[in-house]
Amino acid sequence: MHEGEFIPTFAHMEQFIREIEAYTALHCISPQKLLREVIAAPWGQWQKWKDGTSSPTMRIVDKIRDHMAKHPASPTSEDAA
Repeated sequence: MHEGEFIPTFAHMEQFIREIEAYTALHCISPQKLLREVIAAPWGQWQKWKDGTSSPTMRIVDKIRDHMAKHPASPTSEDAA
């Protein structure tokens, strides 16, 4: 990154966190696992986002949302009945 270069960050973190929590609950994985798989985030990144000490860039938000859209929860046999 060059001095004065602007990297946009995501302003609606509460909504994004809820989206990730809902998605990971449906997939029975932790938010940390999703972040590691999709963006190779270090352990602890999720907690930093939740604590408000860090936030993702829009590029990261788009990448995670794209992954979630391409990998929706599969209906279980109960749901299909």
